Amino acid sequence: MGRVFGTDGVRGTANAELTAELALDLAFAAAQVLGDRTGGRRPLAVVARDTRASGELLEAAVIAGLASAGVDVHRVGTLPTPGAAFLTEALGADLGVMISASHNPMPDNGIKFFGRGGHKLDDAVEDEIEALLGVRADRPTGGAVGRVIDDGADHSAYVDHLVASVSADLAGLTIVLDCANGAAHEVGPDVFRRLGASVVSIHDAPDGLNINENCGSTHLGALQRAVLEHNADAGFAFDGDADRCLAVDSRGEVVDGDQILALLALAGREAGWLVRDTVVATVMSNLGFLQALQRAGISVEQTAVGDRYVLEAMRAGGYTLGGEQSGHVILSQHASTGDGVLTAVHVAARIAQTGRSLSDLAAVMTRLPQVLVNVPGVDKSRADSDPAVAQVVSAVEAELAGSGRVLLRPSGTEPLVRVMVEAPTQEAAQTAADRIAQVVKDHLAL
Repeated sequence: MGRVFGTDGVRGTANAELTAELALDLAFAAAQVLGDRTGGRRPLAVVARDTRASGELLEAAVIAGLASAGVDVHRVGTLPTPGAAFLTEALGADLGVMISASHNPMPDNGIKFFGRGGHKLDDAVEDEIEALLGVRADRPTGGAVGRVIDDGADHSAYVDHLVASVSADLAGLTIVLDCANGAAHEVGPDVFRRLGASVVSIHDAPDGLNINENCGSTHLGALQRAVLEHNADAGFAFDGDADRCLAVDSRGEVVDGDQILALLALAGREAGWLVRDTVVATVMSNLGFLQALQRAGISVEQTAVGDRYVLEAMRAGGYTLGGEQSGHVILSQHASTGDGVLTAVHVAARIAQTGRSLSDLAAVMTRLPQVLVNVPGVDKSRADSDPAVAQVVSAVEAELAGSGRVLLRPSGTEPLVRVMVEAPTQEAAQTAADRIAQVVKDHLAL
């Protein structure tokens, strides 16, 4: 059996790979590792979920696992992942559990854990939890079993937190929100309306089956059309658990995570909250992003792909802004993880404060055409050492002569190599990526 935990918790097809039995076992094991029983008190956990139908059965299993380990549970129902992280800290809980598969299709689901303070777990702690799966342990009885608390005020506390994170009045702005029929379908519109914006909300009627279905941050067409139809100042799209956000400007053009990071970096430096004038981003960030921040005198610290690696670097360096091209943006003064609604609010606040359009603000950087080609069925372990692959990469880099770049990245979960090329034109990027991919396929085939 391979490692149960992936790059962002445990995921799989609900009721197939990710069963109620596994959910209960994971929760019980996590309680042993994360539950603080010092001082004679019972541990406390926060449990939230997105809108998937399978979240109901998995929520019941997780709560049963925690309560059977003697953990009291705050069941907060449907809430974004960052909301679960916020409440884990705000309620002084020992752990938080979010039941979601993020942007994945509805049949999938997942379980991710937060430690004290609402922080994601590192690999070593996940390994501890995994080692306890299936291990028999004494269980409390009688009055020592955990109790379940339902408190509707939890949602209000998270909304209050998001509203208080900005000082701008959004009155006069028309904002379209694509809620992906997911966890932000109530929180997102509530926050923007409280800040004074005129809100058009789409894909905000979850039925348990329609989460992420042709909507949200992975399908931006509907948002683009709605922004143009309503003559809106901007639109924001969340994914199923609302830990990421992409934007659309008033012309219907997409504003991606790199552009959002760039405009927030300038805002942060201007306001004095951008620590050491540094942003944390991944190696997949567009070269145009790196060039723009270099021109602005802002440093970029790059990490491996994955918001957990961005978070680790931010915590290690004490940085206040980081994120990914996909729209995971972390504003560490206000959140311990990526928060799509928080990101959207701060972008909208920048529009209100400057009086500039989103397209103008996003123009701080020019995106270079970027092509990503996946090459399956290859020995990814030799991607960095094969002479023929190294030769073609060097040749392409020489031809680009600083006007683009090449990145070869072995997949962390599949037998494939990802070839990414950026170049001045889409055609040049595609031609170079295909050329490298063919050499990878020819020389690294299994």
